[in-house]
Amino acid sequence: MRDWDDAYANSAHIPGSDKMPAQWAERAAAYRAALKGFRADIAYGSGERQRFDLVPPDGDSKGLVVFVHGGYWMRFDKSTWTDLAEGARHHGWTVCLPSYTLTPAARISDITAEMSAAITKAASLVTGPIRLAGHSAGGHLVTRMLCDDSGLEPSVFNRIAGTLSISGLHDLRPLLKTKMNETLRMTLEEASLESAALHLPRGHSPVTAWVGGGERPEFIRQSDLMANIWTGFDVPTRLVVEPGLNHFTVIDGLKDPSSQITARLIGLD
Repeated sequence: MRDWDDAYANSAHIPGSDKMPAQWAERAAAYRAALKGFRADIAYGSGERQRFDLVPPDGDSKGLVVFVHGGYWMRFDKSTWTDLAEGARHHGWTVCLPSYTLTPAARISDITAEMSAAITKAASLVTGPIRLAGHSAGGHLVTRMLCDDSGLEPSVFNRIAGTLSISGLHDLRPLLKTKMNETLRMTLEEASLESAALHLPRGHSPVTAWVGGGERPEFIRQSDLMANIWTGFDVPTRLVVEPGLNHFTVIDGLKDPSSQITARLIGLD
């Protein structure tokens, strides 16, 4: 029988991963300190973690990029990832980085609703097209915004010009077999309802599933699944497997204005 805990155990297969969270936080803090016009802790709800940061471009804003962090809905917050905004910011986009209530204090379905509220609030502050990106559990959350039960109002939903799910989780049912579910507390019903791959798309906004070639096979399968299944509903989809990158290095390109992943995020390719 397959070891599903190992299938989703990224850190166990990446040397030095125990030191990475502190390094990420340090880099993000240094980046924030050098920013002009940075806006922190904008409330999109009454909860303690229902806050987002805004990273503005140097000149006029071309639109809104929302980056949703990962951590299996159990870890991290917005402040760990600020420097990932640089690629899009350099090209004139305002970048929103939301936090959300973590499990087990919230169910995954609650977090999905929080992301809808966060995007709606950010969209009220920044005009122009909206581009969504999320990593791992964040990839789940941004693809959920595109489903037939999306909580986004038409005035916001219709502004979404593209979505980038990086190492995203699109069918949550396998996670029922992991020890993580002691914290996630998903039932089969919730896992099914929260799986973007099991929904119809609400419209035809383009979706890219981006994953590292050196990731756990399960993440490559999850990305391939998302890119494949919505193609059958006339959604322009693309699967990109970036060679040699693991679950953590796959997002590094977002800091680089000249990277392929940044170009995809903001619609330059």
